[in-house]
Amino acid sequence: MEKSHNFKETLPENIAEYANEILKSSYNLGFLGITKSLKERELENRLVEKIKQFILELGKGFSFIGNQYRLEYNEKEYFVDMLFFHRDLKSLVAIELKIGEFQPEYIGKMNFYLTLLDKFERKTDENQPIGIILCADKNHLDVEIALQDINKPIGVAEYQLLLPKNQLEELIKKELEQKENN
Repeated sequence: MEKSHNFKETLPENIAEYANEILKSSYNLGFLGITKSLKERELENRLVEKIKQFILELGKGFSFIGNQYRLEYNEKEYFVDMLFFHRDLKSLVAIELKIGEFQPEYIGKMNFYLTLLDKFERKTDENQPIGIILCADKNHLDVEIALQDINKPIGVAEYQLLLPKNQLEELIKKELEQKENN
């Protein structure tokens, strides 16, 4: 699966290469044990409950800062779903969670959040913030066009909510029993 981001165009070469290495094209969130559709906030709450496993899925070097991280600007409040710091990149990493398919407007929202993080949260010895939008599904060409004229580093990745094998087997067994009883 192809990675979707604009890191080469928005980050210094050495950081862009490393950011590309740490961003996956897809994340497996099966450890959440989700069997039905849910809202973005429910997905976020489940991830926060299992933050250790989520950080392991993200990869080495991530530190959790918070969820619903509050940014204030122009007398308004904005909330980043999840905020991390990557030790080796020396960058804040904002993650936005989306339940459905990627929509181009997600890029504008993330670009705005990254500008606020850059202006008000980034320390002088840190690199510019990076955004990751996690969607249930994405079309690489749509993402490529949406990122074309964006000057902040944003990646878009998919996630799967695959069930662990034992839970999947149990779910199939229950469905087969229900069909036999009908």
